[in-house]
Amino acid sequence: MSDEIKDVIHSRIWEEEATENDPFTAHACFCNGYNVYSDVLEKASYPEYLYLLFRGERPSTQVARALEILTIAIANPGPRDPSVHAAMAAGVGGSPAAAALMAALAAGAGVSGGAREVFLCMQLWADCGCKLEAWQKALHAPSAIGKKMEVWPEAGHPPGFAPYAKCCATPVQQTLAALASHLNNGNIAWLQQHRESLELVSGHPLAMTGVISAALIDLGFTPKAGEMLTLYFRLPGAAAHALEQGETGIRNFPFFAIDILNDPATNVDAGAKQ
Repeated sequence: MSDEIKDVIHSRIWEEEATENDPFTAHACFCNGYNVYSDVLEKASYPEYLYLLFRGERPSTQVARALEILTIAIANPGPRDPSVHAAMAAGVGGSPAAAALMAALAAGAGVSGGAREVFLCMQLWADCGCKLEAWQKALHAPSAIGKKMEVWPEAGHPPGFAPYAKCCATPVQQTLAALASHLNNGNIAWLQQHRESLELVSGHPLAMTGVISAALIDLGFTPKAGEMLTLYFRLPGAAAHALEQGETGIRNFPFFAIDILNDPATNVDAGAKQ
């Protein structure tokens, strides 16, 4: 790489050596000191490379497996999730691939089940750790969480918990158990042990966002990195469903059935008959 380019490009995590006759093409790429195409390409798993990219070091076997479990668990939140449903709507409408993914990112970014909720919940984990008393105080004052952020509205429920569910969903419990088998000395293990106590305090069952947050803290990620990774990890499902809906067409698009209590149209019809 020429001295002129070195003076312009600054990256703590990435370094490139330019091809001799083409300064715009890399001859070798280094991620935190590792030659990506010589040292990493055939010797590391994808979770190991992600960890190296974001954390700057090789993960242990247990950490790499835990990260892999997490990525599988949230790769496809399913059609009920707003981010996936937004991508499906874009796909069935014939929007370009980028539009479908941007729709998924936008719908999955917020404080209610989205990546920003993970950010807020990770802040709670950083503040409260494995102290039940600290969690009790924090969960009794949820309006203080994220109060200074002007871009996002106030969280309407404690981050990491499901606002409308009656009990903890089976996939949430299964993901928590799977992660605890590899992260057995941190927040995830403590969460598995004290889940029901936290649910009683918050008045809500644990949500997948709560599991994601605890796991990402255990893996050493900051709340900002956790928010970014949550957005990214959910994209495979959004992409697959967008492609599927683009093939099946609008007539087969799955709309949610909604029961409207005190439907005005029904009331108007009843009044007319009287």
